[in-house]
Amino acid sequence: MDTRSEIREFLTSRRASITPEQVDLASYGSRRAPGLRREEVAVLAGVSAPYYTRLERGEMSGVSESVLEALSRALRLDDAERAHLFDLARALQPSATPRRRRPAKQPIRPSVQHILDAITGAAAFVRNERLDVLAANALGHALYSEMFAAARAPANAARFIFLDRRARDFYPDWNKAANDTVAVLRASAGRDPYDRCLSDLIGELSTQSDEFRTRWAAHNVRQHITGIKHFHHPVVGDLSLTYDRLDLVADPGLTMYTYTAEPGSRHEETLRLLGSWAATLDQPATAQTADHS
Repeated sequence: MDTRSEIREFLTSRRASITPEQVDLASYGSRRAPGLRREEVAVLAGVSAPYYTRLERGEMSGVSESVLEALSRALRLDDAERAHLFDLARALQPSATPRRRRPAKQPIRPSVQHILDAITGAAAFVRNERLDVLAANALGHALYSEMFAAARAPANAARFIFLDRRARDFYPDWNKAANDTVAVLRASAGRDPYDRCLSDLIGELSTQSDEFRTRWAAHNVRQHITGIKHFHHPVVGDLSLTYDRLDLVADPGLTMYTYTAEPGSRHEETLRLLGSWAATLDQPATAQTADHS
């Protein structure tokens, strides 16, 4: 990933999304492009116009945190956008070195799988920053059964959403799921622009999906921490589940997600039904193992 180009396009897109009226600036004359002018952003950030122009061109080597904070305030960046700006600037620093990434197909530690297996009342899985799902518990496999059924391993949430037609039925609000997925990938790319596997994934999706390519060009970023997701499972029907992110501190870049239903709700009953269905899927394998024992 060309970090300078990423910075230029990100700052330009954020500048274009703000009107002078939103930041209490007088607007004079017609504008060739939407949003704020560079000079206006410079005033709001307390820097000179030539200096801001250099920053927007991606010339951020040696930029101070105070200047980045000022830019964040001037452009009204949210927490995810601010973190993305800092990540991009950090990647240009002379001391920055590429982080070593674990291979996409490397198995997780056995103890992590034991934790997943111990979670029986919720769907749970572990994924990396490329959205490869590396491990899951029984309910996790059942919830994302169609994604795991894809021929290519490891299962990847972005490929499923943009390259598998079944995803449009699985996600009742497919547009939101697509927007969120691209925004999460964009944030991941900012954290580690040297991740070759991530760059290859982005190239693959950009080539094969107009929907992905359009969203990628918007330079939106998002943190995927907690919230509610809606699904339409092909076996049990509609589900609304609360997801929570649990970072695996001992495994940088890996995150565990849990999906739970509101106690006493019909979604809890549906999740239990999904668990019963998952148990039937395990029976043939169990029986086959018993036959050979």
